[in-house]
Amino acid sequence: MENIFSVKLGRAQCAADLGDGSERGEYVPQDYILQKLGRPHRAVSLMYCYYPLDKEFPARISEVPDMPKARFQWDYPYDDYFPYLGGLNGSTDGEPFASMRDIRRHGQDVILTLTIDPFVSDDHLAAIGDDLRPFGRLFLRINHEATGNWFEFNKRATYQQVADFYCRAVHIIKEHAPNVLTILCIGGVEDLSSEEMVREKEFTQAVRETDIWSVDKYISLHWGHPFDIAETGGNSHQRTSVRDIFEMIKRSYERFLCLNGGVPKPMLVSELNSDGNVVGAFGQAEDIRRFYDMIDSENADWLSGVTFYQFRDRGRLGLEIQDVNRCDTGVEQPVLGVYREIINRPRFMPTMAAGGEVSLPVKLRWGSSEDAEGIAIPLHFDAQPCFCELYFEDDSNLMIELNGRWFYKSPEASFIDLMPAFYERRISTPADMELRIFAPPATGENDLSQPDGMFNYYYTLEKLPTIRIRTSPAEPCRD
Repeated sequence: MENIFSVKLGRAQCAADLGDGSERGEYVPQDYILQKLGRPHRAVSLMYCYYPLDKEFPARISEVPDMPKARFQWDYPYDDYFPYLGGLNGSTDGEPFASMRDIRRHGQDVILTLTIDPFVSDDHLAAIGDDLRPFGRLFLRINHEATGNWFEFNKRATYQQVADFYCRAVHIIKEHAPNVLTILCIGGVEDLSSEEMVREKEFTQAVRETDIWSVDKYISLHWGHPFDIAETGGNSHQRTSVRDIFEMIKRSYERFLCLNGGVPKPMLVSELNSDGNVVGAFGQAEDIRRFYDMIDSENADWLSGVTFYQFRDRGRLGLEIQDVNRCDTGVEQPVLGVYREIINRPRFMPTMAAGGEVSLPVKLRWGSSEDAEGIAIPLHFDAQPCFCELYFEDDSNLMIELNGRWFYKSPEASFIDLMPAFYERRISTPADMELRIFAPPATGENDLSQPDGMFNYYYTLEKLPTIRIRTSPAEPCRD
């Protein structure tokens, strides 16, 4: 039997998160994203709306029969996100829960961005908390960009009412779901000549009561999409320098810190991109490279994470553009290769801490994408492999890492081909490396019957897979 060792998965200096689906694009399954990018993210952001007091809800508002055609993206009775189908009198059988389970099965946490009617009752908020209890550590971003004027909740309530609702929602939801971490997303510093953030007086209490601070920043953005085209001199798009965007984010953190009496909290950029509709595909890639380069060059330890918005987009805000002929197909953009290189930089990679030798059966723990206990199996390669494969005899749900590449094994899978780990990272001399295995929840949900089930999921690995390594083909060439 191979020697096996414990290994601890920990947090990156700066977490890499990813948006997946919004009013501008449909959800893309995690299997596809993992194959394209080669590693999981810390968390994946989903965007949904909850306006249960409206007669049209729970329909997606742009799909309601006889609904007048919108003149711009937010010209509907409520926000044109996919509807949150849980809540009071709702069900967790549909969305967003199917996507949340997919994300967690693949070793990632969920960031649930939820725009909510600020006049819903406490019972509605309690029901949302009950919905979220089985999903382990979950980030909840309530009524994001709350100092703007485009979302329906800002049209129905004053800024003070929106801020007060945020605090009410935080208290009630966290009472029912202590596993939830709340993200306050406001405009922050939007003018470098100003010492204060936009609407900071109204949101000071929310700044103090939330778990995490955040801002959304776009180096360039065509907010008129898809209703017009960004042309020189137009008034439905903008571009800002990368340096100014970085400074606005840093100044926002400093102002959050000041309002909280100097006590720090995690700081996120909950949406970051540069719009190819404004700068072109190569300009987008260059803007994104420069922004992440700046995080490194400035050693921005105050920044806890960045969410790239988003994987696939109908416009030019995605790593892929949705194919105009097939909505389930994406067209890779130049920024995808740039982003893949970025998220493999040391600052954005989770840590792996080696432990002592263990023996089977071994109990694996999954707390979150930044707190998990797995196993490491030492492997030796005499040369570049021709075959590197795993064969399983169980129904385990696993995330597997080798040579910097991650793989997913579903409960139904019995064979995993690890050769993609060596396509771009070939070895030219004999090498030793570790095969690392973690076990996120197979259903995407934790077992709440366990004493600490709201925070941890456990799986007992009874048997190792059979490992097949060959450095030559099954039959040699016979020219």
